[in-house]
Amino acid sequence: MIAALTYVVVGLSVVLCGAAIVYAVRDRLIDDLLLGIAGFLELALVVLLVAGLVGIGHITDAAERATYIAYLVSLPVIPPGTAFLAIKEKSRWAMGSIAVGAFAVGVMAARLAQIWMFYD
Repeated sequence: MIAALTYVVVGLSVVLCGAAIVYAVRDRLIDDLLLGIAGFLELALVVLLVAGLVGIGHITDAAERATYIAYLVSLPVIPPGTAFLAIKEKSRWAMGSIAVGAFAVGVMAARLAQIWMFYD
């Protein structure tokens, strides 16, 4: 389940990153479409957080477990933070922050999958 959910999270983050880049190039501000994608990404991240914490016992290495927990807890904070920043900042750089945040979510989710699949 973690692997499938990770693919959903990475896919949504790629879509959000691509849309934010397009918005930045066109010099558009955040709208309901981007907020909706960020909302779906946030929902998937909360489900990933719960599922990951339930199955944390599979990871035996203490360092990998700490990294896994830190990523799990940090991931749901990024989309609302970048969305809030984009709402407050009315420039092209707001879309850049959403793109960077979405990219970070995708990379961190892929790393979660690596840790999980190694110990699964």
